[in-house]
Amino acid sequence: MLRCSLFVVAWTCLTNALLFAEDWTEFRGPLGNGHSSTTDLPTQWSKEQHVAWRIDLPGKGWSSPICLNRRLYLTTAIPDDKPANSQSLRVMCLDAQSGAKIWEEQVFHTDGVRSAKIHDKNSHASPTPLTDGKRLFVHFGTHGTASLDLDGKILWKNEELIYAHSHGSGGSPVLVGNKLIMSCDGNDVQYVVGLDANTGKIAWKTSRTEPDAPRKFAFSTPLVLTKDGKSQVISPGPAAVCSYDSETGQEIWKVKYGDGYSVIPKPVFGNGLVYVCSGYNKPSLLAIRPDGKGDVTETHVAWKTDKNVPHSASLLLIAKELYLISDAGIATCLDAETGDQLWTQRVGGNFSSSPVFADGHIFLLSESGETTVLKPGKAYEEVAKNELGEKTLASFAIADGAFFIRTEGGLYRIQAN
Repeated sequence: MLRCSLFVVAWTCLTNALLFAEDWTEFRGPLGNGHSSTTDLPTQWSKEQHVAWRIDLPGKGWSSPICLNRRLYLTTAIPDDKPANSQSLRVMCLDAQSGAKIWEEQVFHTDGVRSAKIHDKNSHASPTPLTDGKRLFVHFGTHGTASLDLDGKILWKNEELIYAHSHGSGGSPVLVGNKLIMSCDGNDVQYVVGLDANTGKIAWKTSRTEPDAPRKFAFSTPLVLTKDGKSQVISPGPAAVCSYDSETGQEIWKVKYGDGYSVIPKPVFGNGLVYVCSGYNKPSLLAIRPDGKGDVTETHVAWKTDKNVPHSASLLLIAKELYLISDAGIATCLDAETGDQLWTQRVGGNFSSSPVFADGHIFLLSESGETTVLKPGKAYEEVAKNELGEKTLASFAIADGAFFIRTEGGLYRIQAN
């Protein structure tokens, strides 16, 4: 009987370890698409219900937290007056179970000139960190990119990625093999760059091929996919989305979308298609076959729509259904293969955060801190609305059996028990 009890206890511990094992290692999670395999998550919460802890965070940052081995990593910018308008750009490490600070490190300090202007909905620490399980990579746009070990020691810095931010930085980095890749689209120059992840040195730097775009800036996070055994990096920029060879930076294909600019949503991939939003002023959603060469605008767009397409939030693909949440709070479900609308519903509020899919539910986080919970499917089915009452523009992190939600002043851990 004792041996049986020990087996049950051991199996329960193993099951719980597996349940909470998945880490959240980059923007939009381990696969970069907003999906989590975590289960036993709550669908209802409030400022009191299912809140394991809430901590205050210093400074301002709209980067999302990431999680590795029950440690949270996030960036923040703390205003400084030496010189005026300067910012202390920092990385923080927290214990995921208690919220206690483990370490904090200043990585860069701005000069007060280039950091003076940002959009009201931006911060000086908006790109989300990334980890490969051994190192941490952080990006502060033109103010610098760096790698740290998991105890906060700076391994390298790169301050060579100079471009004129419009409204501040936004896009997060991605890691492909040994290349740390970022989109750098300013008012003055626009390029995609691959850094050597071991040294921080520029491995390749490719200028955008639409230099006559009327408005030239963008903020997107690239998508990585493998096609015919080779990795592509798909980066939406001003006027066009382009695919690049991850090793060399050579442009593989592009699709033009005209006067698109200030592109924020990260693309997603599935059903043999890449789904891309074109940004301001009137956003379009394009479904593109990624097997072309050169300018494939006229040949490889499977379908296109401009109805209720988000300016800010990334898309969420679940099998053959594509979910959108517009900035004005209109949720839409499309047939991912044809673009046909399955349903649309005004959920209320304004949205910048990207949606996530976990434990059989879709979670939509508004700028006021209200989460609308939906069941995926071909009909609109609302499960709950949960209000925190704090402004948030950051996207969810899901790890260690919990949601982590960053607000304007703090960070929440929300869990079932």
